[in-house]
Order: sequence, then C-alpha cells, then structure tokens
Amino acid sequence: MILFRKFRLLILMVFLVACTMHIMIDLLPRLERRAAGPGSGGGGGGGGGDAGCSCAHSPSEEPRGRPKQRSRAAASAAGAQAGWPGKHTLRILQDFSNEPSSNLTSQSLEKLAGAGDRAEPVKRADETLEEKQKSLIRERGSRGKEKPEQRASRLAALYEHPLYKSDLPPLTDDDTLFNVNTDIRFYPKATGNQEWHNEGNEEEEEYSPTGEVTAESYPNWLRFHIGINRYELYSRHNPVVEALLKDLQSQRITSVAMKSGGTQLKLIMTFQNYGQALFKPMKQTREQETPPDFFYFSDFERHNAEIAAFHLDRILDFRRVPPVAGRLVNMTREIRDVTRDKKLWRTFFISPANNICFYGECSYYCSTEHALCGKPDQIEGSLAAFLPDLALAKRKTWRNPWRRSYHKRKKAEWEVDPDYCDEVKQTPPYDRGTRLLDIMDMTIFDFLMGNMDRHHYETFEKFGNETFIIHLDNGRGFGKHSHDEMSILVPLSQCCRVRRSTYLRLQLLAKEEYQLSSLMEESLLRDRLVPVLIKPHLQALDRRLRLALNVLAECIEKEGYTTVVEHDLDPQPAAAPLHQAPRVR
Repeated sequence: MILFRKFRLLILMVFLVACTMHIMIDLLPRLERRAAGPGSGGGGGGGGGDAGCSCAHSPSEEPRGRPKQRSRAAASAAGAQAGWPGKHTLRILQDFSNEPSSNLTSQSLEKLAGAGDRAEPVKRADETLEEKQKSLIRERGSRGKEKPEQRASRLAALYEHPLYKSDLPPLTDDDTLFNVNTDIRFYPKATGNQEWHNEGNEEEEEYSPTGEVTAESYPNWLRFHIGINRYELYSRHNPVVEALLKDLQSQRITSVAMKSGGTQLKLIMTFQNYGQALFKPMKQTREQETPPDFFYFSDFERHNAEIAAFHLDRILDFRRVPPVAGRLVNMTREIRDVTRDKKLWRTFFISPANNICFYGECSYYCSTEHALCGKPDQIEGSLAAFLPDLALAKRKTWRNPWRRSYHKRKKAEWEVDPDYCDEVKQTPPYDRGTRLLDIMDMTIFDFLMGNMDRHHYETFEKFGNETFIIHLDNGRGFGKHSHDEMSILVPLSQCCRVRRSTYLRLQLLAKEEYQLSSLMEESLLRDRLVPVLIKPHLQALDRRLRLALNVLAECIEKEGYTTVVEHDLDPQPAAAPLHQAPRVR
C-alpha cells in the first residue's frame, strides 16, 4: 500500500515537471523577443515589409521549430493589424466609401495576412510600378493643365476688350454698402484660428479695421461684403472673389440648417470661418430636361444652373449674382453629423441600394419618393455665398412688373396687353433713373438661361432707387436646351430700351472670335463639378443670343437707335461697333 502511494506521488511529480517544461518552452520565444525588442526597433523602421515584426533578425538568435513558426505568424498578424482598421471601422468603410480598398472582404484580409511573408520579394517591383504610375499621372496632370492655359486666350482676350475696362464713378461713403471705419466692429478672438489675433496687445478684446487688424486679414466672405457698392456686387478681376470661391469648395462645414420658406429644399451651411452659404443639392442629372408637361412654377431647381448663372452674369459684365461654386458634400459627415435641426436629422435614412438619403421639409418634392440620395453618401450641390445680414444691410423686395400669373389657367396682364410697358414707364421707380434698364438687363440674362421664374427682385435699401438689381435665385434656369421661351423677352420687345454697354457686349459675344458658348465652357472649367453644362445647353446660349439681338434690331428699325439704346458709356470705347443693328441669323 505504501509502495502504491509512492508510485502515485512519483507519477504526479513527473506530470508537474513535464507541465513546467512545456510552459517554459512556450514562454521562451516571447522572452527572447521582449529582450531583443529595443535592439531591433530601429532596424524594423527601415525593414520595409517586416516593419510590423518585433522579433530578433540575427541568424544566431533565430528560434527553432515551433517558436519560429509562431514568430512568423505573429509578424504577419502584426503587419495586418497595422495596415487595416478594426472590424467596426472596416464595416463603415465598406458601406459608405468610394475608395476601392474599402470594399475588401474578410477573406481578402486573410489572404493578405497569409501573403505577408511573400510580399518582400515583390516589394521592389511594386515600388517601380508605383513610380511609373505616378509619372504617368504627372504627365496627364500637366496635359490637363496645359489645356485650360491654351483655351484661356479667348476669355482673357474678352476681359482685355475696352468694353470690359470702363471705370466706375468715384465712390463716396454714400456709394459703399459699409463704412468700414464706423459701421463694422469685429471680435477676432471669437473666430478661432483665423489669424485675427492682435500680437501687440493681447489684453484688448475689441478691434477696429483701422487699428491693429487690417481689412486684408478679414476672411474672404467679409471682404466680399465690404466691397459691395452702389454699382456692383464685386469689381472686375477681384482676387477676393476667386478666394471666396475656393473657400466655398474647401472650408470645413460646422453646422447645417434648413432654410425656411421656398418651395424646395435648401440648406444653410456655416463654415469654420463663420461664413455662410446657401446649399442647393443635385436633383437632376446634366442630361435631363424639364418635362414638357411641367409648369414653370413646379420645375426642379438645379444646382448646376446656379453655378452657370454666376459665370454667365460675370461674362455679361453685370456682376450682380453672388459668388457660387459647386461642391461634392459628404451627407453623413458634413450634413447629418453637424446639423442641430432635428426636423432635418429625422429625415435621413438608408435606401435599399445602401445609399444615404434625406428629404427635409418644404412645399414641393420633400418626401421619401423625392429623397436626395448620395453615392453612397456623396452628393453634388451649389454653394452660393450669403449677402450681408439684413440687420447690417437691409434689402428691399420689389414685385417684378412682368411677373407671371403662377396659375394653371390665368394669364398676367402683360401677356394680353401689348402696350403694358407704357403703363410701367409711368410708375415709380421705372419712370426715372436706371431701374427700367436694369429690368431689361435681367430680362436678357433670364432669356439666355431660359429662366421663367423671376417673380420678385431685390435691391439694397441704402442706395435707394439708383442702384442695380441683385440677380438672386437662378435655379430654374438651363432646364430646356431644345426650347427657347420667347415670352421671357416680352419686356424687351414691349419697352424697346437697352443700355448701350449691354447692347455692345451682346454684339461682341456674338462674334466668332469670342462666342458666348466657348467663353462659358472655358469659365466653367474652373469649377470642381466639371462639366457644369452639357454641349446642348452651351449651344443654346449662342442661339438665344442671336434671338435677343434680333429683337433689339427690330426695335431699332422701328423706333430708331437713339430712342432704343441708352447712352451710358463715356467716352465711347475705341473698339466698339458702329451704330448699326443688322439682324443676326
């Protein structure tokens, strides 16, 4: 009995010793790697494909058999863990990213992890291939940059023409929207990282533009506001406008809210530099035309029409449309995650195609059936820079005399009375000043776009009646390239009045060496959402320009040049056409 107990005790001791040795063998490679970690860390950074491995690489310290396999597996796992996100992050990338690498499955990850040891021999070939690809991309990029430079000659030549070099009258304090010295006071410290801080005196909290903070240090949206005057929203070739367009395309969006009023969904976006813009999302593709059975007041508002209207307004030298730029917006990160509007946030959903969608609240097209969906969460849109706040610069809203009835059966008075303009000419503010001529400019502008939705217009209250009309809300333009709506030109044919500068520019843009469609195409290349307009819309611009000139030719033939054309150029440009109004075919 005693021998049996001793035998059992011996077997137990042997078992414990075997377990201890087994544990020691398992722990030995880890202890070796931990001891060799600090020494191999520096070489691991330059070791290319083995950068994720922390084991020793010297032949004398290489472990044997099973430890060797474990160290290799650990290296592969470490490399895979360093190069790929976690499971949750990967799922998000698979669902909401356009990146090709985000669509890799877990099986492809296992293949990549298993091929970690075989990656090193192929690495040099991959690097060579990558360098070749980069060189090809550079060549393509250089070619792409050369094309705008070659085409820029036509647009540059236009802006060098004497008609685009006329000067404004000297500006007084009454002619500028803001008197910077007294009307505007700023608090730069509230703007964060905008380089508005005063390095000389950090204790002073209130700054004036004439003190330590100069106007050049203001954000571009504020400099745009300061530059508004009685005659224009911005001056020709103003660098602030180009900088503001870049801000609209790249500034970080900090908050989003729905705009109240209006028939269709619009969003107010606030940027990191406290600027604001009106966002109109994409509702139609470039190729879609307005359905023929749609009334003008139920037509879609197009984001690309807002962008094209800004460029057309600048080419016509009106400069009455606030800067507009196209932008590709991430609906998840830049709208849903930053909005504080609960009504907007609740309308977000994921479509059966796994795309992010929302519809907001508005009078028309705000429902699940008309939701705005991304691809998968990227959506195009136009961003129009805000005008100054109404508390700082009040604007007056005027009813357009040639407003449509906005009724399915009724017609407006001007549609049935051919002498309607005679009545308008006797009504303030159209009985004096330049307001009627501004209406004619707006009529030509709308006809070129095919915009029938001009029911009201606005002016800055400070300047009274002697100022320009602001060309706002152009989203219903460029809807039909196959149809020219001649009723838009009724104000021009009834009144037969036009500025001489406008008339001469229209003649200039009809010439082959300039050609309005080519100028528009070149100007729109600067926007990120290229192409903004398809070819048929560009060709329609040339056709409609000829039609507008024909209407003016008929007026001149009927009433005479001096009666129709209002002289507003002094002196006459050297390269201006003669006082002739031939029909343009």
